[in-house]
Amino acid sequence: MNLVIIDPLKDAVTSTGVTLRDRRFVHIRDVHQVARGDFLKVGLLNGSIGLASVEHIDQASVSLSWTELTQRSPLPLPVTVILALPRPKMLKRVLQTLSSMGVKDIWLIHSYRVDKSYWSTPILNEASLYEQMLLGLEQSGDTNLPTLHIRKRFKPFVEDELPAMVEGKRAYVAHPYQALTCPASEWLPTVLAIGQKEGLFLMRLKNSMLQD
Repeated sequence: MNLVIIDPLKDAVTSTGVTLRDRRFVHIRDVHQVARGDFLKVGLLNGSIGLASVEHIDQASVSLSWTELTQRSPLPLPVTVILALPRPKMLKRVLQTLSSMGVKDIWLIHSYRVDKSYWSTPILNEASLYEQMLLGLEQSGDTNLPTLHIRKRFKPFVEDELPAMVEGKRAYVAHPYQALTCPASEWLPTVLAIGQKEGLFLMRLKNSMLQD
């Protein structure tokens, strides 16, 4: 956790601080091993970043206080990722990684090779999806939560939504058997479609701190 992210809608936030009792507190206590007076890097979800001092910590909670949060979150990556729904265990990792890389527009779709049972995984509930993307933001030091779209029907998505998505943008399909050298890195709006079980498309998105 390189950034403690505070959600004003879910956390007990005051005008100058917050008290945490969840996994973030456990991480701060056991990994950062802070004491009263130490500083931690914090950020408001979808907001600014700064430093907070540890006002109190015990075995049940930690209280943080900040004076001002003035640093802006990193610029979002101008890439839309369309991803055929992977198996549940991989989905958690993919969402964390995309979030860490700065991708802010993610589409999970159905395709021929997607097992229908994948759509019933509890990982697709709103709380779980939020948690996985938040973990990615904490790792990379970003506060802007990605927008996640779920489309369970392939044909309506391709016919009704995809054309407008790719209009005026670079559009790529990751395909292991038709692999070409990745275009030079340019800060241009891009759509990248990745098929389930179709291999990996090696594309450097940006310098980010990713979890091993």
